[in-house]
Amino acid sequence: MKEDDTKNNFSSFSEIFKNKKIVKPPAYPWQDLALKIITELGIPNFKKSSVFKICKELPAHVVKRAADDTKELCPGGNSWQYFFKVIDSIKKK
Repeated sequence: MKEDDTKNNFSSFSEIFKNKKIVKPPAYPWQDLALKIITELGIPNFKKSSVFKICKELPAHVVKRAADDTKELCPGGNSWQYFFKVIDSIKKK
């Protein structure tokens, strides 16, 4: 390849910075936990805020244990519903 051809394949620095996507990390550890549970259990959009609320209010080890129990006891289908039942039973104790 000629030197002129390689220059045309690269973008200018200003184009690179314009196209750069900024991804903010979660501000709190409970937000990261909530995002992990949402993806693992396939939580639907209308219940995502409930997962964030649960992760914020309850200790992380309790939420992790409930998610692990859900994965073990209800491996398919609507496991997200079972997760909320497990959390509800923990809150009642």
